[in-house]
Amino acid sequence: MTSDLLAPLDLAFWNIESAQHPMHLGALGVFVAHSPTAGAHAADLLAARAAAVPGLRMRIRDVWEPLAPLAFGSATREPAPDFEPLDHVRLHAPTADFHAVAGRLMERPLERGRPPWEAHVLPGEDGVSFAVLFKFHHALADGLRALMLAAAIMDPMDMPEPRPRPAEPPRGLFPDVRKLPGLVRGTLSDVGRALDIGTSVARATLGVRSSPALTSQPTGTRRTAGVILDLDEVHRVRKSVGGTVNDVLIAVVAGALRRWLDERGDGSEGVAPRALIPVSKRRPRTAHPQGNRLSGYLIRLPVDDPDPLGRLRTVRTAMDRNKDAGPNRGAGAVALLADHVPPLGHRFGGPVVGQAARLLFDILVTSVPLPSLGLKLGGCPLAEVYPFAPLARGQALAVAVSTYRGRVHYGLVADAEAVPDLHRLARALSEEVETLIAACGS
Repeated sequence: MTSDLLAPLDLAFWNIESAQHPMHLGALGVFVAHSPTAGAHAADLLAARAAAVPGLRMRIRDVWEPLAPLAFGSATREPAPDFEPLDHVRLHAPTADFHAVAGRLMERPLERGRPPWEAHVLPGEDGVSFAVLFKFHHALADGLRALMLAAAIMDPMDMPEPRPRPAEPPRGLFPDVRKLPGLVRGTLSDVGRALDIGTSVARATLGVRSSPALTSQPTGTRRTAGVILDLDEVHRVRKSVGGTVNDVLIAVVAGALRRWLDERGDGSEGVAPRALIPVSKRRPRTAHPQGNRLSGYLIRLPVDDPDPLGRLRTVRTAMDRNKDAGPNRGAGAVALLADHVPPLGHRFGGPVVGQAARLLFDILVTSVPLPSLGLKLGGCPLAEVYPFAPLARGQALAVAVSTYRGRVHYGLVADAEAVPDLHRLARALSEEVETLIAACGS
C-alpha cells in the first residue's frame, strides 16, 4: 500500500469537521441471530477480517512539508503502521433499542490519529437479533466506497469480478510539466463551469422558504430512526404516475415533511426547502475506488403542495431538468468547486464552509446503493439496513435511503434537541406511501 494525496473534496470533508458536526457516514445493519452469542461472535469476525482489508488500514495524515508547496496544508491517505483492528470493533451491552444506541454513537467523532472508521456490535436483549453500526469518515469513503469496505468484512459472497481498468497513479506533489498545456485548457474550462455553478448557487438562495424545524443551533446531539417500505408499493406508484423509483422516494420525503410540520404545529404553508440530492460520479466497478466522486442536484421540495400526486409531478419535473443539465452544472454541483480551492484554502476555510452549508441547502436526501444479494455475518442474515448521512452545521435533519432485497430502508439522522419527535417523521414516511397509493387508485 502506498500513500496518496486526498482529493480536494476529501480534504474539504476532513477540514469542515468539528466536534459538534462529525463528518462520518453510518449504516445500522440488523441481523437475525442464530444464538444469544451471535453478536459476540460477529465482533470477533469483524476484528479478524478487518486486518486483511487494505482500505481499513488507511489513516489520514496532514502534510506540512515546505518542499511540497502544491501540497502544503493538504493531507495524505496512507497505511497506519500501528493498525490494531480491536481498537475499531467494539462489542456493547445488550439493548432493546438499536436506534437509541446508534444515535448516541453517531454523536462521537472518529479519532483522527488512526484509520477513521468504527464498527459497533449491539446484541439484542431478545437474543434473536443483533445490530452492527458502521461509521466511516467521509474523507475516507463516500457511500459506495463505504459499502465496499463494509462488505469486505462480511461473509464472503460470489460477486462478479470487476472489469480491469488501469489504476490511476498516486497524486504527486508536483504536476507533470509535459501535461501543462492540457492542464491549462482544462483549467479554463473548469473556471467557466465554476462560474456557472456559483451563479446557480446565488440564484438558488433567492426566495428561500424553509422551516425552523429543519434548522438548528449546533448541540452536538444525535437521534436516529428507521423506516421500511415495500419496494413493490413504490413501483406501483411509479408505474401509475411515471418517473423513477428515486422520484417517488423523494416525493415521499416531501409529503412526510408536510404531514410532520402540520402535526407539530409549525405549518407547511409556503414551505419549499432546498434538498441536495448527491450524485455519485464513481463508476461502480472500477479498480481505483479511492476518494469521493460526488456532485449533486438541488431541487425545491414541494412541501406546501396539498396534492400528493402534484408533489410527485413537481419532483419528477425538477429531477428531469437536473438530469438534462447533467451533474456538472447547477447549484447542486457545488461540491465540484472544491477542485478549485488550494489545500491551504481548505485548511483555513473549512470552518467557514461548514457554517455556510445552511445557505446552500436545507436538507440532504441521499441514496446509497446496496447489492441485491443477501449479506451475512457469521452465517446470520442481514434483515434490515439503515444508512445515515452526516448532519451539516445549522441543519437539523438528514435523510438517506437504500433498497435491499425488495424493501426500501430510510435512515433518518437529526439533532436530538431540535427534533425530539423524529419518530413522528418516521411514521409520516409510511403514511405518505399509503396516501400516494390511495391517490393512484382514485
